[in-house]
Amino acid sequence: MGEEARRGTHAHGRSENASRTGGEGATVSPGGRAAAGDGSARWRRVGVVGLGTMGAGIAEVLAGSGLDVVGVERDTDALRRARGRIEHSLDRAARHGRLADAARGELLGRLSLGTELAAVSDCDLVIEAIDERLDAKTALFARLDEVCLPATVLATNTSSLSVTELAAGTGRSARVLGMHWFNPAPVMGLVEVVRTVVTDADALAAVVSLVGAVGKTAVVAADRAGFIVNALLFGYLNNAVRMVEARFATREDVDAAMRLGCGHPMGPLALLDLIGLDAAHAILASMYDQTRDHLHAPAPLLGQLVAAGLLGRKTGRGFYTYPATDAPDVPPEGPGRKDPGAVGEPGAVGEPGAVGESGAVGEPGGGGGAGTAAARTPGGPATPGEAGAVGGAAVRVRSVGIVGSGTMARGIAEVLARSGHDVILRARRPDAADAAHDRVAASLAAAVAKGRLSDDDRDAALGRLRVTTDLGELGGCDVLLEAVVEDLAVKRELFTDLDKVARPGAVLATTTSCLPVVECATATRRPEAVVGMHWFNPAQVMRLVEVVPTVLTGAGATATVTALARAAGRHPVQCADRAGFIVNALLFPYLNDAVKMLQANYATIEDIDTAMTVGCGHPMGPFALADVVGLDVTLAITRSLYEQFREPGYAPAPLLEHLVRARFLGRKTGRGFHAHAPR
Repeated sequence: MGEEARRGTHAHGRSENASRTGGEGATVSPGGRAAAGDGSARWRRVGVVGLGTMGAGIAEVLAGSGLDVVGVERDTDALRRARGRIEHSLDRAARHGRLADAARGELLGRLSLGTELAAVSDCDLVIEAIDERLDAKTALFARLDEVCLPATVLATNTSSLSVTELAAGTGRSARVLGMHWFNPAPVMGLVEVVRTVVTDADALAAVVSLVGAVGKTAVVAADRAGFIVNALLFGYLNNAVRMVEARFATREDVDAAMRLGCGHPMGPLALLDLIGLDAAHAILASMYDQTRDHLHAPAPLLGQLVAAGLLGRKTGRGFYTYPATDAPDVPPEGPGRKDPGAVGEPGAVGEPGAVGESGAVGEPGGGGGAGTAAARTPGGPATPGEAGAVGGAAVRVRSVGIVGSGTMARGIAEVLARSGHDVILRARRPDAADAAHDRVAASLAAAVAKGRLSDDDRDAALGRLRVTTDLGELGGCDVLLEAVVEDLAVKRELFTDLDKVARPGAVLATTTSCLPVVECATATRRPEAVVGMHWFNPAQVMRLVEVVPTVLTGAGATATVTALARAAGRHPVQCADRAGFIVNALLFPYLNDAVKMLQANYATIEDIDTAMTVGCGHPMGPFALADVVGLDVTLAITRSLYEQFREPGYAPAPLLEHLVRARFLGRKTGRGFHAHAPR
């Protein structure tokens, strides 16, 4: 990406020494991966043309790894600024004890900086890192082709332009490839190496080897818009902007949902502010020009903010308002902020890998807060945004009835009992009820063994839990929550029965992750009392709860379950009743895009997963995550999104459908995108 676009991009995924590709003197093993050794993949002298933020960082990394580096800038003023960038970076490393004075001097001694392009003529590799403009890059590559030796490999640091088009403007197209570093280059562990249809295999392997030798992780991608990371990341970010634009959920709730529900280091709106909204808009526009995929068409709200000069942290305001330009953190307060601390809470990210267990539909998710609620007008149907139904205020919840005895039902029961609520868990059979009680008791005992719970608190929680097979025993509860199979017919029948036994004023809630909550509400005579309350698996660990009012839900029902979630130590976020809620609506198109990337042979499973963990700081790559969630579940949720939105980009990838037909469902069957040990 260009100088503006690179500024701060992916800084949320910082990872030092994250290489999996070998050390100095690496050679290339079959498959293009670097391995320790002293083979032919050695580089004597490397040129870097363009010493802005990215170019200066690349030059520093290369020189710090023992290579002689020739840096070139367009004029003396730009060269002076480049020297300042490098010296400032080295000074910071020295202050933090990462660079000794002697090593600093040696590094600077390996850097030769100037303004004459001819200085790179004898380099083995020349990396271009100038502004993200096709005309400027094309002209530079034509000049490099003239001044460099025939054997020299030319690489572009572009993040969104066609490497093939740049290569075609030279007489050495087979020795031109992409080498996309991430900002800040000295810190970020990932480099995308981009091959074209004519890239020489030896040149590709040698560059992959070099990346490993300088302590970075190389992933190989075909020349397509966005390569791996941006192709997956920016579609997801664009979808998040559209959510806020449609007032489906607030910026705070969208960001909190993806941090807490998926373990992402930053929410999508905060990340866009870090990247720069102008840079994000430019990258999306470039990708759309190449793909014509509507999912890459920049959301109108993004363009409006750019036109207004609200570009994110660098201008002091974007989706959030900051105390100063280039501020390091999201402020505790901002325009329209309804929940101080909702974004950027310490320790708010869920445990890695805790997104969900196989077989549980829609583990990741988010939504809730005390935002807009739907209420019933006197004597008429419910109307969104009006006060009144179910009192309009939260009802104190002392007892909760839970229908179900599976993983989610047991987890929710444990959390609520530990937080001081009386819980009645209803199972269909006596043996299932007893087993559910024993499982909760075992989980509490495990918490005691790990020092997370005292013996007295365990005994108190168990004392507040009762199991039954009689649905009628839930009639006196303040909230009745269903956690049964994700089947609409089953849920509707259950809600009809709950409506008959629940006391007047009780709230009825569903844990569905992808079914319409309103369909459950209309199975009752009290639709204003029905609301979605989507917990995440495992409920004992995951802090997120999506609160989902329908167009019929009263403000009181929404407020009651929101308060219940908070009382249980969870973070509620609120969203409208549409397929996927927040997290699944953002997560599963991203997973589907990764599958499409794989089936088109743009990159391998391993490289795609590595790109998103090392490049973006995600706790799991998309294929590892799909295997955890279950490929059948992934397919079901993807289908539900496509059926509701009819967005062509949401259509399930054929490869995903084929794997599900073959019963390659992920961890639970021992085989999905990855092979897994028997459970």
